Amino acid sequence: MRTIVLTIEYDGGAYVGWQLQPNGLAIQEVVEKALAEILGYEVRVHASGRTDAGVHARGMMAHFLADTNLPLKAFREGVNSFLPRDVAIKGVREMPAGFHARFAAKGKWYRYTIYRGEVRSPLAARSAWYLRGSLNLDQMRTAAENLVGEHDFRAFRSSGCLAKTTVREIFSIDISADNEFIYVDVRGSGFLKNMVRMIVGTLVDVGLGRRPVEDMATLVAGTNEMVCGQTAPAHGLCLQEVWY
Repeated sequence: MRTIVLTIEYDGGAYVGWQLQPNGLAIQEVVEKALAEILGYEVRVHASGRTDAGVHARGMMAHFLADTNLPLKAFREGVNSFLPRDVAIKGVREMPAGFHARFAAKGKWYRYTIYRGEVRSPLAARSAWYLRGSLNLDQMRTAAENLVGEHDFRAFRSSGCLAKTTVREIFSIDISADNEFIYVDVRGSGFLKNMVRMIVGTLVDVGLGRRPVEDMATLVAGTNEMVCGQTAPAHGLCLQEVWY
């Protein structure tokens, strides 16, 4: 039995998220159906994590087990021919037995994109949060520094999060500007449900002057029940890379 690992890119706008769900079409479903066309039988694909409805990915990693002698290129060119235009296999490799795309992951990089032009951008509408008004990026960067390191991120998880522990490690948070776009790059060991979107929403509240910089340190201190800021819209978030 071979362990095949896929690097998958997708626009999540038309999907209910990565994971199979009874209420709509999931990325996992279309990938598994395309694989069945090539293999002649069904397989279960295990991803490095779950992305929510509307969230995108450039580097989602997923593995499956296959009893086949097909060359690796068949799992890219062949499978892509059966995938919709908004999902694509970008890379394929084979890993030793026992590899698991989720449990072997050492870290992930998410990028959140904000568009702040004077006029809305139809081209950016599916991949960036359109915000009017000026953001104080220096204040946002100062606030973000309080999140770097290992902390209890219970304030940055949405209802329904089933994680056994809310302690996570953030490696870095970088905030940069490129003309009309702002990028918030968050790298960490792992993330709770909606954690990155809630971090970005709270940072935006700081940047707009709606809450003080000092709130960030309090939110991860685990000493009270202070509520974090707004949850940034899903369509601005993209899983860029997973490390092993």
